Amino acid sequence: MNNSIGEILRITIFGASHAGEVGITLEGVPAGILLSENLFASDLERRRPQLRGETPRREEDTPIIEGLDAECRTTGDAVTIRFRNNNRRSGDYSRFEHHPRPSHADLVQRRKYGEGYDISGGGMASGRMTVALVAAGVVAKQILRGVEFETRLTEVGGCADEAMFEAIIAEAAGQHDSVGGVVECRVSGVPYSLGEPFFDSAESVIAHMLFSVPGVKGVEFGDGFEGAKRRGSERNDMIINAEGATLTNNEGGVNGGITNGNDIVVRVAVKPTPSISLEQRTYDFERGEVAPLVVGGRHDACIARRAQVVVEAMVALSLAELRLREG
Repeated sequence: MNNSIGEILRITIFGASHAGEVGITLEGVPAGILLSENLFASDLERRRPQLRGETPRREEDTPIIEGLDAECRTTGDAVTIRFRNNNRRSGDYSRFEHHPRPSHADLVQRRKYGEGYDISGGGMASGRMTVALVAAGVVAKQILRGVEFETRLTEVGGCADEAMFEAIIAEAAGQHDSVGGVVECRVSGVPYSLGEPFFDSAESVIAHMLFSVPGVKGVEFGDGFEGAKRRGSERNDMIINAEGATLTNNEGGVNGGITNGNDIVVRVAVKPTPSISLEQRTYDFERGEVAPLVVGGRHDACIARRAQVVVEAMVALSLAELRLREG
């Protein structure tokens, strides 16, 4: 099982939703970066379930940080950040071993890793794992001094009216259903020349990380799919000064795989939570037939809302990796 990524800033995620802990190890972090516990508080709070329609599972999410010196600074050696899992109900998931949830990873994980693989809470395919990604993103942001992030929901349940988002999520929750959403991350202060043509393009490095987030089903940069509907004369970005700034930013801050100094703009499609309390029909391997299934349990009606900070963390990790490659 390969749970690592990165050439310079190499991260390895470990644990599972209902294991004793989840966490992440970062290698290649430069020495001298302050990583006190309170530095993580804001981003971890953004991920924490708080609103109607969000999972009632509550964890303390206090980071246990290893690999720092006496002043809480990195030393150049690996940094590991752990989070305890204390609020677990593994018994809720045993039936999914023979009656896997639709659009979830229950079946594929057990087929790949064996019948002994623990799918409680979704195993490693759970949104619980994203607490470790958010923590890693905090470290990445400390590497990216001068880079600013603005992340927001731009669509929920097919609606782009922000004033309607809460009502749409509440309605889905009240009907024991779920809705998807679109998260936009805009990054300013990104330097020129990060990324390479082809396989290490800035877009491909960022997209690889984003598609690692549970529930992400689509990624686009700049005007994305909408740009495919327009003519070149309509969407080309006019360069307006010697610094390379452009009048528009349809390219999303990247030309030919290389950052151009304009804002990185990336949007992420997050699917509706597959675990819902409405009755569904799906194959039951014990009965040998399609049968009704009511999932129950503790789940978000719209995982896109809490995924905002996760998307931001993955973009930050990608840009930190690209910056460190530049030396």
